[in-house]
Amino acid sequence: MVQSMTGYGKAECICGQDKIIIEIRSVNGKGADISLKTQIIPRDKEIEIRQMITKELSRGNIDLFASIESAPGNNTRSVNGDLFNSYYDQVETLIAARGQKGDPSQIASAILKLPDIIDSNKKEVDETLQAESWERIKDAICEAVKQLKMFRTEEGRKLEEEIRSRVDYILDHLKGAEIYESERIESVKERLKSKIEEFIPASDNNRFEQELIYYLEKLDITEEKVRLRQHCKYFLDTIGTEEYPGKKLGFISQEMGREINTLGSKANHSQIQMLVVQMKDELEKIKEQTLNLV
Repeated sequence: MVQSMTGYGKAECICGQDKIIIEIRSVNGKGADISLKTQIIPRDKEIEIRQMITKELSRGNIDLFASIESAPGNNTRSVNGDLFNSYYDQVETLIAARGQKGDPSQIASAILKLPDIIDSNKKEVDETLQAESWERIKDAICEAVKQLKMFRTEEGRKLEEEIRSRVDYILDHLKGAEIYESERIESVKERLKSKIEEFIPASDNNRFEQELIYYLEKLDITEEKVRLRQHCKYFLDTIGTEEYPGKKLGFISQEMGREINTLGSKANHSQIQMLVVQMKDELEKIKEQTLNLV
């Protein structure tokens, strides 16, 4: 099943009196660019986690977050009393020196906003988690990755349906262009005959036939039509059979574009040109959507 590179997963685990929340998200990327935005994962386990994520998700810009939600009554934040009192005394002294009296509640509120007034034991909590609860955290990371893969698979299914329909549109436009094939050939014949008679009035039928064959061969689009159909079939086969077809589909769509461009340059017919423009429009949408496939 084709997967999108866009996804989100979340999992939780309980470690002691704390709840660990793991979140992982991914967006488009050429390779596997993994960012571990947490201190909960021990340094010696980072390589293991990166390898697991790369194996499971293959490609994308992937960010992993972890946060700690303490249980009620397990407050890990406290006021630094010594520093608070020092600031308070200094502020009162400065206010008294101006012959004024400060409002204690306002002074306290202002001091509590200063750096380092609130002590946090988060770092110590993290160290405890690393030492005692790594397996639980690892399982939660694996579950979050699993959730993200499910999200990617669902998005990939929708993308595949959309891409397949656009490839079918290209084939339909190509079939529509063939309707004007005989009309195009007659138009080319008439233009060539007019030009030859204009510049070579005494031309004979043999010369005309020689010129006609030369230009008709030059403007023939049979090979381009065959190759475009082959590329479309290969595209659909690849998206239906390969686990991670994103990069290959990008290469195939480039080949499809070359054939469509050549069709346009050889068309010499207004209706065929219009159909070529519509094929190009569908192909651009295919390319944009393919960029989001793993």
